[in-house]
Amino acid sequence: MTDFKRAYDLVERHVEDRYGIPVSISDVLDPNTGDFDGTRIMIDYDMDLETAFFVLIHLFGHTVQWNISEEFRQIGQDTRERRTDAELKVIYDYEKDATRYSLQIMHEVGIEDMDRWASDWFHADWTYLQHFYKTGEKLEFKTLLKPGAGELLTPLEIPPFEPQRWVSRFAF
Repeated sequence: MTDFKRAYDLVERHVEDRYGIPVSISDVLDPNTGDFDGTRIMIDYDMDLETAFFVLIHLFGHTVQWNISEEFRQIGQDTRERRTDAELKVIYDYEKDATRYSLQIMHEVGIEDMDRWASDWFHADWTYLQHFYKTGEKLEFKTLLKPGAGELLTPLEIPPFEPQRWVSRFAF
């Protein structure tokens, strides 16, 4: 499926109806593309549909993580630069699993032909984050997309969770 509007609409409805997490399109603090707090997901209004769809599914993955683990919340809320290799390994696993939850939510609504696309976006996101955490420099995200270059991720079953409100990543 490459109809990003249809994919976005299917996942948004499922996230709201099945998981009780409202999704809104709004103005998000620049330069961020979205934000979440454990009970809601906000997508910046200034996104193309492809980017908005990745932000939606990826922030849903982080929403799951924040609601099942204090450790995951701490990882997500710590946005400081200059990380050690050990810290980067933990962040990599956190980001990868958020995308694996993304694949699961897509599969739950019948989107099963976009795993490669989501995996490619994860790898670009990780390249961006890794560079930022090492240097403090923000790269142009879409230049990092390399279709088919990285590992094909697999879905990760979404554990039961109760949405709880936490402090937003960008409230600090």
